[in-house]
Amino acid sequence: MTFVGTFVGTFVGTPGGTPVGTSVVVLGGGLAGLAAALRCADAGHEVTLVERRARLGGLAGSFRRGDATVDTGQHVFLRCCTAYRGLLDRLGVAGSVTLQDRLDVTVLRPDARPARLRRDRLPAPWHLGRALLRYDPLSWRDRLALPRAAAALRRLDPADVAVDARSFGDWLRDHGQGPAAVRALWDLIGTPTLNARADDASLALAATVFRLGLLSDAGAADIGWAAVPLGALHDTAARRALEDAGVRVRLGTTVLDVGADRRVTVAGRDRRRDVLHADAVVCALPAEVAASVLPAPLGPRLAASADALGASPIVDVHLVWDRPVLPVPFAAGLDTEVQWVFDRSAAHGALPEGAQYLVVSLSAADAYLPVGATALVERFRAELARLLPGAREARLLDGFVTREPRATFRPAPGTAARRPVARTALPGLALAGAWTDTGWPATMEGAVRSGEAAAAVVSHHRDRAEVAA
Repeated sequence: MTFVGTFVGTFVGTPGGTPVGTSVVVLGGGLAGLAAALRCADAGHEVTLVERRARLGGLAGSFRRGDATVDTGQHVFLRCCTAYRGLLDRLGVAGSVTLQDRLDVTVLRPDARPARLRRDRLPAPWHLGRALLRYDPLSWRDRLALPRAAAALRRLDPADVAVDARSFGDWLRDHGQGPAAVRALWDLIGTPTLNARADDASLALAATVFRLGLLSDAGAADIGWAAVPLGALHDTAARRALEDAGVRVRLGTTVLDVGADRRVTVAGRDRRRDVLHADAVVCALPAEVAASVLPAPLGPRLAASADALGASPIVDVHLVWDRPVLPVPFAAGLDTEVQWVFDRSAAHGALPEGAQYLVVSLSAADAYLPVGATALVERFRAELARLLPGAREARLLDGFVTREPRATFRPAPGTAARRPVARTALPGLALAGAWTDTGWPATMEGAVRSGEAAAAVVSHHRDRAEVAA
């Protein structure tokens, strides 16, 4: 797999050696597009960003529901997510997120006291030793088998094709990790990060997550989250930063076609067409959308890649209670359908006095997609009542469901070969998106890294052309 530094490829100038790369059109206003647009603008390009929605942020944004603000999905980041944290700094909103001073996760269980995973202030890998020894959802035998598996995981090379071809679940079983350990630890962390359970996930992507997050640096897995609606970060603040950088933002504009000559045909909400002429294009659209607008042979190849990658859904169940029922900012669930639950009261914006707004986040949520909203609300109201004593007496004031059927690609074994790099065979055209070959699963960090990689391709394209001229 390829990280940011190896994306930079070689381009040639246009016929006649005319300098190129001074005007850039970025397609898509999600995190990948935002990162690419800002990097290109900071490099001195004239940038236009095109987004079909009326807002920026993509799958990490917000929308209004009555008087409330609702995030399109529950997102967290880790201290090791340096690219995403750098974007927050660039947007001027680092103070609008909360980052733990050390990893601390409450694990809720029905009919049992909550367990806790809290790291010590020791160097890796000793920082988790005491937490795992005290983690009573695992038997002593399972706890004592963890160090051997962790040591073997540290030795893996995620760039190895053979590692990517193997499932994480198979590897765990071969390294002494039984069903209880997989359920209570590896899937507890891996499912929301990979958007797949261990048996369905590439060992390479899982190794990236656990090596970087838990085994590389003591503070790497400290969890961060937005203290405000995601739209305040990735839309409001992003628009301000783009404007300050001189980027022209065109919202409510759909990309219809991208020519091999970098002519981009778009249409506004009035369906009136326009053609944007660009020296370089960064396509930061979802894989299936990119495949439909990019020229041959690239478009058809991306269509095959998108089909092979597939999609994994995320479903969020939103519950507003008449009183506080969750005493911590977030918690994981074990031996329950509740995977993770978050207190998003501060971001709601219209809560009755004393109420609490919780979001249950369900990753790898294929089984929940066909279930009706009313049934899901009742199902998870009851599940939380099993986990939280306060919820048994509390009254549910509101409940609704948000679904993202194509939240991420499926991180299955063999995925690496299906993810395209930023550089394409068409001069001046680069790809971005969490689905491209970032070396990370489809996360906010991966999306930002992809945008930065595409911007590097664009700048390299310009530099080579200017030398040719």
